[in-house]
Amino acid sequence: MRLIKIYNRPWLLGILLCTIWSANPTIAQIPIRDPHTPGYVAATELPDGTNPSPNSIGNFIIGPTHTPSPESMVQTNVPQGTIYRFTINSKESKIYPGIAREANTFGTPDPANPVKLIVTTSHPAPYTRQVAVYVPKQYVAGTEAPFIIGTDGPDDLLFTVLNNLIAEGKVPPMIAISIGNGGGDAQGSQRGLEYDTMNGRYAEFVENEVLPLVENKCQVKLTKDPDGRATMGGSSGGSCALIMAWFHQEWYHRVLTYSGTYINQQWPYNPETPHGAWEFHQHLIARSRPKPLRIWLEVGDQDLLNPNIMRDGMHDWVLANENMAKELAAKSYQYQFVFARNAHHVDNNVKKQTLPEALEWLWRDYHSVHAAK
Repeated sequence: MRLIKIYNRPWLLGILLCTIWSANPTIAQIPIRDPHTPGYVAATELPDGTNPSPNSIGNFIIGPTHTPSPESMVQTNVPQGTIYRFTINSKESKIYPGIAREANTFGTPDPANPVKLIVTTSHPAPYTRQVAVYVPKQYVAGTEAPFIIGTDGPDDLLFTVLNNLIAEGKVPPMIAISIGNGGGDAQGSQRGLEYDTMNGRYAEFVENEVLPLVENKCQVKLTKDPDGRATMGGSSGGSCALIMAWFHQEWYHRVLTYSGTYINQQWPYNPETPHGAWEFHQHLIARSRPKPLRIWLEVGDQDLLNPNIMRDGMHDWVLANENMAKELAAKSYQYQFVFARNAHHVDNNVKKQTLPEALEWLWRDYHSVHAAK
């Protein structure tokens, strides 16, 4: 049970991995990165304790102090939304019947193709996942509402922030659907299959199997307008958030990621995207016409580096996110990239500092776009 709880909270998993690597002299410790490293994007360094303006785009450096934003704390004087919780069982899913990797196993690099991991210990296995749905007090019954999908749920911080931002008029009254993963992590696991696979399958799972349950159980209507739909997540849940929008831009136009796993972690191997989510900044963004996406992303100076046996040069989270910012800028995307000093993988202190303004930035143009339709 404790292991499942860690996997459902990727920032705790990152801390655990850091501890393991530090205790093992054969594994290099995670270095502290300098945001001004040659080859990284040019970025504006902000005064300590401040965030980028919700009106700005581009690259920014924050920290080293990370004080929680007032909107990240419960304010009893604002309207409090209702939170519904329910469980999804794998036997109810036609898309994800369930897999698991045997405990204490991982995989081995393919001798003929070292960027490909061979996993022989994954097998069918049932799962249950928790879903938490936040419905704001301001929701008008019977109307279609904008919403945000969150991975690795439930995410109570998101619900708290939305209570406060909606009350302040900084974001539209929206529903938040925080979906737990199917268990495990990385190649051969259910979570890895859902989050690291470079196709539209997870978005289709949400669209066809989760959203109808939300509407039925919570008595709400969810908008079909992609401008009123967002995705968010951290670690592999972050790369999943972009994968959802990238492969189904007709469903999602807004993406928010912390320590996105834009690295080579896809399994099963797919020759069309042989390097997994590393392909985003290696090929896909550059070779594709710009998509109607608005993207906020963050990485920490002590984020993950080479946490497995592949050593393929495509397991550096800081470099991957720096490259993402570079490619998004080259294609003139509306994006905001935050490099956080004194920050680990999906750092919870950074999230408490930045999430309110990140959400405000993500939804900044929604009122004007919505009014024009």
